[in-house]
Amino acid sequence: MSGGGSSRIRVALVDDQALMRAGFRALLEAEDGVEVVGEAADGEQGVALVREQVPDIALVDVQMPVMSGIEATRRIAADPRLSGVRVVILTNYGLDEYVFDALRAGASGFLLKDTEPEDLLAGIEVVARGDALLSPAVTRRLIGEFVSRPPDRSTPPGLECLTRREREVTALAARGLTNEEIAAHMVVSPFTAKTHVSRAMTKLGARDRAQLVVFAYESGLVTARTQ
Repeated sequence: MSGGGSSRIRVALVDDQALMRAGFRALLEAEDGVEVVGEAADGEQGVALVREQVPDIALVDVQMPVMSGIEATRRIAADPRLSGVRVVILTNYGLDEYVFDALRAGASGFLLKDTEPEDLLAGIEVVARGDALLSPAVTRRLIGEFVSRPPDRSTPPGLECLTRREREVTALAARGLTNEEIAAHMVVSPFTAKTHVSRAMTKLGARDRAQLVVFAYESGLVTARTQ
């Protein structure tokens, strides 16, 4: 695993399939920069594991007995002590209703269970850096999902707290642009673009970039006409 210095990325595995957990553990523990801190077989156990170990990342299956991955994600995201934990949803199905709801619940992204090993490891690095695991292709599919839905009557307030620049970077982030691409679009430095994104996230109470994307569509800041 590239980059990251001497600190290891601590990962919790939450999946009701023992074989799946064993496969992920074997893959992750083969990497010098990753430590698997524990496993759980359902959402309730997963929340307890995360509270005990406070990992950097929790890989959480969507459909599990006792408590679903969505509810587990919601509880982890709501716990102030776990503000540094990033949840990555594991799914067999791609962008289904479960994944959409998990992102709303506070997940930082998702991975298909049949993803290539190098993509899994790269994804963990992305999330550990604090970015959302939402590639441009994935974001485009999310856009399609949002666009096809009726407006959410419970749209959270908040647009009025953003400056014009912050609204602009939020809209660009929602279209799947990286900080570097946002910088090029706005003709500013990547550092300035990152600062605007960070300020927007802080003002909106967004845990990460994934939540910023959700907000952009649910607030109406970005619509089908802007794509």
